[in-house]
Amino acid sequence: MREYDLSNARWRKSSHSGGDGGEECIEVADGVPGVIPVRDSKLAADSPVLIFPASAWTAFVTFTHTSAT
Repeated sequence: MREYDLSNARWRKSSHSGGDGGEECIEVADGVPGVIPVRDSKLAADSPVLIFPASAWTAFVTFTHTSAT
C-alpha cells in the first residue's frame, strides 16, 4: 500500500457542514495528485485518513449531488 505525506496538507470542510462550526463533517485535502484524502473533522489531525482515487471521489460527489435533488 502506498503512503502519502500529508504533513503539509491543507484540509478543508464541506460548505454544507452546518452552523455548529462544522464539527460534524468530513475534511478533504487538495493537492495530492490522483487521490483525495478524507478525514473526520471531529478528530482533525488525530483522525485516520481514507485515501480515495480521484475518479472514485468524483463519482461519489456527482452521485450525492444528483440524489439530493
